[in-house]
Amino acid sequence: MDVSQYLEIFLDETGEHLQNLSDQLMILESEPENEDTINEIFRAAHSLKGMAGTMGYKRMQNLTHDMENVFSEIRNGKMKVTSHLIDILFKALDALEEYKDNIQNTQDEGTNDNEPIIKALQAILNGTEEPDKEVKEAPKAEKENPSAEAKWKSVSLQEAEQHVISDALVKGMHVYAFDVKVQEACVLKAARAFLVFKAIEEIGGEIIVSSPSVQDIEDEKFEFDFSVFVICDAAFDDVKKAILSVSEIESAEGGEIDIESPLLENHEEDEEPETPAKEETEVAVKEAKATKEPQAVQPQSEENKAPKKASGKAPVVNRTVRVDIEKLDVLMNLVSELIIAKNSLVSFGSGDNQSTGSEFNEQIEYLESVTTNLHESVMKVRMVPIESVLAKFPRMIRDLSKKLDKPMELTMTGEETELDRTVVDEIGDPLMHLLRNSADHGLEKADVRRERGKSPVGQVFLNAYQEGNNVIIDVGDDGNGIDTEAVKAKAVEKGQITQEQADAMSEKEAIDLLFGAGFSTAKVVSDVSGRGVGLDVVKSKIEALGGDVTVKTKLGVGSTFSVRLPLTLAIIQALMVVIGDEKYAIALGSIDTIESVTEEDIKYVENKEVINLRGIVIPIVRLDTILNVEKTKESDGNLIVVIVKKGDQLAGLVVDELMGQQEIVIKSLGKYISCASRIISGATILGDGEVALILDTNVLI
Repeated sequence: MDVSQYLEIFLDETGEHLQNLSDQLMILESEPENEDTINEIFRAAHSLKGMAGTMGYKRMQNLTHDMENVFSEIRNGKMKVTSHLIDILFKALDALEEYKDNIQNTQDEGTNDNEPIIKALQAILNGTEEPDKEVKEAPKAEKENPSAEAKWKSVSLQEAEQHVISDALVKGMHVYAFDVKVQEACVLKAARAFLVFKAIEEIGGEIIVSSPSVQDIEDEKFEFDFSVFVICDAAFDDVKKAILSVSEIESAEGGEIDIESPLLENHEEDEEPETPAKEETEVAVKEAKATKEPQAVQPQSEENKAPKKASGKAPVVNRTVRVDIEKLDVLMNLVSELIIAKNSLVSFGSGDNQSTGSEFNEQIEYLESVTTNLHESVMKVRMVPIESVLAKFPRMIRDLSKKLDKPMELTMTGEETELDRTVVDEIGDPLMHLLRNSADHGLEKADVRRERGKSPVGQVFLNAYQEGNNVIIDVGDDGNGIDTEAVKAKAVEKGQITQEQADAMSEKEAIDLLFGAGFSTAKVVSDVSGRGVGLDVVKSKIEALGGDVTVKTKLGVGSTFSVRLPLTLAIIQALMVVIGDEKYAIALGSIDTIESVTEEDIKYVENKEVINLRGIVIPIVRLDTILNVEKTKESDGNLIVVIVKKGDQLAGLVVDELMGQQEIVIKSLGKYISCASRIISGATILGDGEVALILDTNVLI
């Protein structure tokens, strides 16, 4: 069976289960007695184990099996949740994440068995810190239990089967009998039994007989245990280990059969007719194989090979969006209306229709209404909650708290805020850098916080909310705040600015230094921070998404980094303007007001043009100069100024003419032109086929 076709679904669902496990473990750490959480973790581990087993990923299956066993004991009240256990479970979660990443990149889970984690889980399960010793001694204790009578000893062997066993013993081979018990929670008993058969065959074993018969096992006509007789060169412990490697197998107990075994007592009488017995032996072996092979669970062996070799390329993942069926219904209705509008326009164009111009205009308005609604509906389909990005941060803050030895708590709000899928996929890294920055640089040590009259537990927060056509994400802390004097001193030390420049800098300009590549105020480079990689990544990534980052800080109180992002990257409302004889677009979301000013209103501050608008001094940007566009008409003394904003900053863009508001589709300019001019963020095609460039007001400011 080729399971590679299910790989995308497997990776998507595995990601969801791992995130669910991480969330629930965070809850369990603070609420160790929460039964709902314990049950949820057990279910998630069980689902992951089943999925990994189905796909043939044994290492992943074994690890989740041990996690499931631990939570089974916790559910039954035989074990308590401890901090040590939570730490090990988080390590197991990281290992599962590594398996998932390997599968995503190579379609193979890799070769890391994560033996230390498995041993640690088994040690906890067995109540000992020496898992190896306990695991080896446990079978002996079970064998010494006189109350459990081995069922294989009462199996009645046929004559041919006895001959096969005797011949094998004469040739120096081992013959073992096992009572195999399947867990009572197992749903597919027959499948597990045949996986046991397959596991035995894979180490060179040959199953001579099973009780109940192979057919009865196939039809699930057995309780939760069955017996098998195996001929094999391998040691008893190796065969037992192979059987127990199959998931949902509770136990495998048995022993080795020798020539004196009572099970072979009828063999003496039939020694003379040697040839017939040998023929019967061959028939018995062939029949056993013929009966088993069709049911030998081909998926298990194929699953180990097919997914890895099905394709040379890694599967494309995370390209899917789950959509409410109601949203698709709306889309279908709008598409049907679009077809009606198209047919009406075709009718006008054919000349058969004698309608007036006003009726034609009505059809155009109807078409415009349908396309606007269609655009809104498509955007709603593309919108996903940012919860998927934020969900991994509580675990990250927990780990940082331990690594940095700083008690801290993360508070998040607005997880349900929706953003375009393309934006959501890109904001994870910038937000992670900001949170790490708050944890490492922002928060003080617990003793320093006590001296300052603060709670020893530092507070890190992340708040997301919608504001107009933008989503704002505030990331901050109640720590030390940014020491701008220290920032300036570091910049002078690194030779980035002179002391005179530092003295003349405003607080905002000093903070902007933090966003320079390679800038860090950390005195020691650690695996958390100090290399100067972080805030420059945040700035470039956010600006590439059409957003911006602003900072508010107060020394001794804390800092807040505000990330502003557009709701969508595909279609925007824009103001079309004319500069010289060229047309440009300015995103409506970045426009504050449009003003008409006279040349006399323009003043100079530090040799730069500004206007005083209702008590606010705003710098002027003459776009014809910046864009090197020749003027086509003489100035009449009045200027049209488009006031744009970036966070708290304002600037006035001088344009020659306003064309009006328009819905535009953003087209990429390609890598070469994008690198050539950062003030152009893209282009759009107008109704007459002309191309208009889109101005990036953030860069202009």
